[in-house]
Amino acid sequence: MASIATPKSDIAARFQEDGYYVARGVFSPSEVAELESEFDRIVRQITGAGEETNARWGGAEMERLGAVGKIVTHTHNVQQFSAVWLRALLHPGFLAVATEILGPDVVLHHSKLFQKPAENGAPFPMHQDWSYFPTVRDTMMAGIIHVSAATDAMGCLRVYPGSHKRGRIENSNGTKDGVMTTDYPIVGATPMECAPGDVVFFHYLTVHGSMPNTSDATRKTVLVQMLAGDDRV
Repeated sequence: MASIATPKSDIAARFQEDGYYVARGVFSPSEVAELESEFDRIVRQITGAGEETNARWGGAEMERLGAVGKIVTHTHNVQQFSAVWLRALLHPGFLAVATEILGPDVVLHHSKLFQKPAENGAPFPMHQDWSYFPTVRDTMMAGIIHVSAATDAMGCLRVYPGSHKRGRIENSNGTKDGVMTTDYPIVGATPMECAPGDVVFFHYLTVHGSMPNTSDATRKTVLVQMLAGDDRV
């Protein structure tokens, strides 16, 4: 874990080795305040529309993690709801890290808002993302922008460092028992605790998940999924 002041060559090397990179303080406190205000407005908008917004998964592992009745509020493509969030995806600090990892041409695939409410936030079982949007060259990665703190008690991202080197694992989408539960138990994963303004970048082959939010604080993040310009889905 390091700040965005880390030499660029080191950012790429760490990402290649670990399958993730934590960029500290990408967004300033004033930028975070504006992003959080828009985040909260979007949540009010989507929950007030009467549509289903709970992205809680199902399955045996979710039951073991105590997910029954828990909530994670979710919507896609926040940049279509807010010019503030559109600008966030073009933020120089954010793109400085993204381009160091992916190269000068970066393609946005989608973004996702996730809000884990205090004391009742749903977990996500360990999984890889590749089967949802496989690419030819496997350059797809995510950048999680934090507009709140994310501690382990709040259900922050957990990863298995270096797990991306195993490549595409079959039945790894988190919906079934198997390799994900036997080889990558969630209790053994490394918590990626973050402060507001931090961004966690991780490869779509990196095994990851998160525990429930059992704290008294709400976890607020936006995940940005992107790939290299010379790759394709």
